[in-house]
Amino acid sequence: MNATLRDEFNAILRLAGPLIAAQLAHVLMVFTDTVMMGLLGPEELAGGGLGAASYSFVSIFCVGVIAAVGNLVAIRHGAGDSAGVTRLTQNGLWLGWGLALSAGLILWNLEPALKQLGQSPANVERAMPFLSTLLFALPGYMSFMALRGFTSAIGRPGPVMAISIGGALANFVLNYALIKGWFGLPALGLAGIGLVTALVMNAMALLLAWHVMRHPSYAAYPLQRGLLRPAWAELNELLRLGLPIGGTYAVESGLFAFAALSMGALGSTQLAAHQIAIQSVYVAFMVPVGMSYAVTFRIGQHFGAGRLLEARRAGRLGIGMGAACMLGFATLFWLLPEWVVGLFLDRFDPAYREVVALAVSLLAIAAWFELFDGIQTIAMGAIRGLKDAKTTFYVGLGCYWTIGAPLAWVLAFPLGWGATGVWWGLAGGLACAAIGLTLCFEWKSARLLHTPQPQEQACLT
Repeated sequence: MNATLRDEFNAILRLAGPLIAAQLAHVLMVFTDTVMMGLLGPEELAGGGLGAASYSFVSIFCVGVIAAVGNLVAIRHGAGDSAGVTRLTQNGLWLGWGLALSAGLILWNLEPALKQLGQSPANVERAMPFLSTLLFALPGYMSFMALRGFTSAIGRPGPVMAISIGGALANFVLNYALIKGWFGLPALGLAGIGLVTALVMNAMALLLAWHVMRHPSYAAYPLQRGLLRPAWAELNELLRLGLPIGGTYAVESGLFAFAALSMGALGSTQLAAHQIAIQSVYVAFMVPVGMSYAVTFRIGQHFGAGRLLEARRAGRLGIGMGAACMLGFATLFWLLPEWVVGLFLDRFDPAYREVVALAVSLLAIAAWFELFDGIQTIAMGAIRGLKDAKTTFYVGLGCYWTIGAPLAWVLAFPLGWGATGVWWGLAGGLACAAIGLTLCFEWKSARLLHTPQPQEQACLT
C-alpha cells in the first residue's frame, strides 16, 4: 500500500472506529430494552415488541432525513466554509425537532392503525403505554443525531462514541433499577422502559450539545448564535438531500419487515429461526453502517475541497474495506454457525432442535448475505458523499422491491423453498444493490472528474 492509500485508509479508520462503536452502543440499548421486556413476562414482551417495531419503523425514516446534516456539513467543511457548517447544523437541529414532533404525533395516534392492520387488541393495549413514553425520546434522539453528524463530519467523532457508550450503560442500569424496584423506584412496566429510553436519549443530546458549546475545538462554529432564527434556504437544502435518504432507509427496512411477515406465514419455527439469524446479521451490520458514515464524511470533505480524485479513491478504498470486513463475519457464520446461535438460546435443549437447525442453515446463507449488505451500504455512503441521494433511493427501491421481495416470495412459496427461499431472495436483492450502487459510484465519480466547471463551486450549488 503506497503512502497516499495508507493515509486515506488511516483517515477512514479514525472516523469509522468511533462511529462503529456508537452504532454498537445503540444496538446494546435496543437489546437491553428487549431483555427488560422479557423480564416483565411473555405478554409484555409481545406488546413491547409491537411498540418497539412501530417506533423503529417511524424513527428510521427520521434518522435517514437527519443524516443529511453530516453529509452536507462534510462538504462545507471540505470547502473551508465554517459559516456554512454552522448554519447547516443549526437548521439541522430545527429539522430534527420538526421530525420529532411529526413522528411523535403519528405514534401517539397509532392505536387505530395497529388494530386495522390486524394486530391483537391485547398487544396493542400493551404497546400504547410504552409508545406514550418512548415518543418523548424523539427530540433528544433527533438532536443527538444532528449534532453527531456535525461533529463527526468535521473529523471529531470521539465525543459521539463516549456519550453513546455512556448512554447504553445508563439505559441498562436505570431499566434494571425500575424492574427490580431499586432506590424505592416504582414498577412502571413497559411505560417505565420507554421513559428510561426517553430520559437517556435527551441526556445524551444535552451532553453532546454542552461539549460542542464548551470545547475550544468548536470555536469556529458558534451554534448558539442565531439558533432561534431558522433559515429556509438551509432547511430546503437539507430536505432535498435528506428525504431520499430517509426514503432509502424506509424501503430497506420495509424489505426486512416483508421477510419477517413471510416467515410468520411459514410458521413459528421459521419465524423464531429468522429472528435469531437476523439479529446476528444486524449486529454485524453495524460495522459497515459505521464505515458508511465515515466514507460519506471523508468523500464529502474531498468533494467540498474539489479533490475529486481523492474522493473516488476514498470511495473505492471504503468499499474494499467494507467487503474485507464483512468477509470476516461471513467466515464466522460459515464455520461457527452453531456457536452464533448458542449466543441467543440453549442449542442443546431438545425443545429448540428444529429452530437451531433452521437458524444454522440461514446463517450459511448469511455468509453471502453479509458480503453484499456491507458493499451496498458503503457504496450508498460513497454516492451520498458526492451530494447525491436520489440515485441511492432509486437503485434501492428497484433492487429491494422489484428483485429482492418478489424473489423471496417466489422461492419461499410457489417453489416451496420455505425459510431458506426468503433468505436467498434477500441475498439476491442485496447482491443486485451492491453491484448497482458500486457501478453508480464509479459512473458518478467519473462523470464529475470530466466536468469542465470548477468543482468546488459545482459541489456547493
